[in-house]
Amino acid sequence: MGKLIYGFTVSVDGYIADAHGSIDWSTPSDELHQYWNDFERETALSFYGRRLYELMSAYWPTADEAPDAEPLIVDFARVWRAMPKVVFSRTLASVDWNSRLERGDPVEVVRRLKADTDGQMEIAGATLAAPVVRAGLVDEFRIVVAPVAVGGGTPFFPTLPSWISLRLLENRTFPGGTVLLRYEATGDRR
Repeated sequence: MGKLIYGFTVSVDGYIADAHGSIDWSTPSDELHQYWNDFERETALSFYGRRLYELMSAYWPTADEAPDAEPLIVDFARVWRAMPKVVFSRTLASVDWNSRLERGDPVEVVRRLKADTDGQMEIAGATLAAPVVRAGLVDEFRIVVAPVAVGGGTPFFPTLPSWISLRLLENRTFPGGTVLLRYEATGDRR
């Protein structure tokens, strides 16, 4: 059975994107970028919603071909292309770069693939993650807190039917004051 991880960079007030959909405030330091590269390298399967997939696929498939591409960018582009991805969309006709299109219920699909996949899995994107978080399928949360408040936007956590009890696994500070908080979901709900 796979271990499902939901992680993202968030503002100190809990948003992954501001009210205009911008994530420009969340540019990672080189050390944090390397952390995410290593995380993705160990990911057996990644779940994407349409919007995040379109954002990622607009840049990463060819990012390593730029003559001035930094080594971190080259590395992530190669890792991203090779990583198996399941993309949930009712509107996309097709997907590329080691991806497959899924139109089914995200909770049921994630539950099935989690049972059938060994290793680390990730769910990327707050909209896609919301029903999966509410269903209790996330084993670990990786919250990278950026030192900025955006005042509103897309929250990391959805509205929950009950509490999710968490146990701290790791905290780490990156350059610029960004902090990683890794939490394990204990299974206790109230």
